[in-house]
Amino acid sequence: MSDVPGDRRYTESHEWVQVLSDGSARMGMTDHAQEAMGEIVYVELPEAGTALKRGESIAVVESVKAASDIYAPVDGEVVEANARLNDHPELINDKPYEDGWILRIRPARTADADKLLDAAAYTKTLES
Repeated sequence: MSDVPGDRRYTESHEWVQVLSDGSARMGMTDHAQEAMGEIVYVELPEAGTALKRGESIAVVESVKAASDIYAPVDGEVVEANARLNDHPELINDKPYEDGWILRIRPARTADADKLLDAAAYTKTLES
């Protein structure tokens, strides 16, 4: 079974969001998604300042098997992209919830993250 930390929120398209103390949020690809993709070999990241609209593609992750879009979980703005992924995209495979985060974003409305799936609800989507 995939790892699903309880301190984050999740989307049905397998992104996770962790709200930080400064009101920004770190986001990335879930353990389930990285497992399904296989070995990650490239990540295309947006620039800081890029506007986000919930549900739109904001990044691309490529593996030896496929390419997959990463979707904005909430409206907002990119604060920072994880530049380490440029040289070490495999961090998404190794530590998807720690060093393998993809973006830090500033949600337009902080409460929007609360509307995403909690760990229990996300786990149920994986079971069905």
